[in-house]
This record gives sequence, structure tokens and C-alpha cells, in this order.
Amino acid sequence: MQQATLWSAERGDSAIIAPIDAALEIGAYESLWCEHNASFKSIAEMLRRQPGARPSDFVPESEARSVAKRVLEKLRDRTHQRFGVRIHGEWEYPRRIRDAIDPVELLYFQGDWDLVSTPAVAIVGTRKPTDLGRARAAALARHLVKDGFTVVSGLAEGIDTVAHQSAIEAGGRTIAVIGTPLGQVYPKANADLQDRIAREHLLISQVPVERYDAQNYRTNRFFFPERNKLMSALTKATVIVEAGETSGTLVQAREALRQKRKLFIMNSCFERPDLTWPRRFEEQGAIRVYNYDDVRRELVPECSADRRA
Repeated sequence: MQQATLWSAERGDSAIIAPIDAALEIGAYESLWCEHNASFKSIAEMLRRQPGARPSDFVPESEARSVAKRVLEKLRDRTHQRFGVRIHGEWEYPRRIRDAIDPVELLYFQGDWDLVSTPAVAIVGTRKPTDLGRARAAALARHLVKDGFTVVSGLAEGIDTVAHQSAIEAGGRTIAVIGTPLGQVYPKANADLQDRIAREHLLISQVPVERYDAQNYRTNRFFFPERNKLMSALTKATVIVEAGETSGTLVQAREALRQKRKLFIMNSCFERPDLTWPRRFEEQGAIRVYNYDDVRRELVPECSADRRA
């Protein structure tokens, strides 16, 4: 993997800084994840304590090179050579990711990276939606596509799957942020959908390959709610269609409000007497919506102007 000349993303200007050796940073980042109790929070805090530092500043080069070789071989094999990497400090690393509470230093991806620059909205919710929930998610995705938005979701079963499929069927764009490394599929039923998104749209993973491979599936569940924070950072807004009281979707709700993104909650969530979270988030700034028109008035400037007139 060749070195890339990167730009000063933190300074917000075009001053050339030292070239980043992508393979070295991949190996170093993956090595940091192999340390005991490593997490997105611990790694982010380590880097915050030394502004301007890179993962390679904390790992011996020989170790980083060895780990990078293994990781890249795994990814090449699992993705049939179809993957890319974005590293913090690189020109194409999205600056808005830094709005996340524990921003990731490195992203793996497959597909059209340019989609991260398009206006995007996340549609998220339960893995076990009602029929009405499925219908609402599908309608939201179709309307968002019609208004030029990219639909973002997490490729889980249920609401996520409906959102991705509906966006594709409507001729739109979609981004899937997965809770596994590239080349791994969960749920298995979405293998074809994941492959299509990787080929025709954009598939993103923040999951460290070595750490994931070393753990069992129960421990690796940790990565699924964490990817909700990235989904929020990549988008203008999040729409929650249906979610239970302990749903991982609520991680994204909290993060969206913290990141000052718009958070929309379908009114049907408020109608469930067993749920306390909808009103709690509404009190913190979430917006109750009854249909897509309510969402559209908040997202599309000309609609907001019409409402104020």
C-alpha cells in the first residue's frame, strides 16, 4: 500500500503535512485494539491527550508492520481485493466524524466513497418491526430518495434492511455502516444485500479486524451499538421508526442530540404506553413527526421557508 500525502484536516486548511504511511497506520491502529480493555473511548482519549499524534506514535514499527500484513491479507481475501481505507488527517476522511463522542481514527470501506459527501439521513429502528413499522420505513426511504438524500442505516434485520432495500428500489443511494469487519456478514440473510451495497453504493466498517477475529460472537456484539454513533455523525438527521426500551437505536438517539443533529421520532413510538424513551428524548430536543411531510419541513430549506411565510 503506497504512502498518501494528506492534508491538515484539523487546521481546516490545505497546508501539506507529513505523508501518512497507510499500511503503518492500519497496523498500529489494529495493534492498539489488541491491548487489554481497548475500546473506542480508550483509544480516542489516548489520541486526545497528544494532539496531532497518530496510532503509529504508540506502537513499535515492527509490530505495526507485522499486524498490517495480516490484516491486509485477510481483507484482500475476504473482499476479493475490493476495499479501501480512510485515515484521520487524510483529505477524504470526513471532518464531521470528529463530532462523535469517541471519533474513530480509521474506516474500512467498499464501494463509492463519494457518497459520504452527499446529504444523508439515517433511518433506524428495531430488528423486529411491526408491519406498519416496515411500511413507514419504506415510505420514508422512498421520500428521502425523491428529495435527493442518501439513506443511511446499519444493515441489521428489520427496519435497517427495509430502509436499504427501499432506497435501492426507488433508484436512490444508500450507505450501510456495519457492526462487523468487511467481508463478514451479519445477519447472514443480508449477504446478497450487503454485497450489492458494497458494489453499487457504500459499505463502511469501523470494526478492527484482529480484535474481532480474536473474540467470540457474544463479545463482538459490543461493536453494533458503537456503529450507531458513526451513523449519526455521517448524517444530517436520524429518524427512529420503532424501537424498544433497551434498543441499541437509543445509542444513536443520544449521540444525535449530543452531536447537534436533528433527531426525529415517529409518533407511533409515543403511542406505546410501555415506552418512556420517546418523551425523554423529546424533552431533550427530539422532534415528534407524524409523517414524511414533518421530516421534510425540517430538512428541506424551501419547505421551512414556506412554513415561515
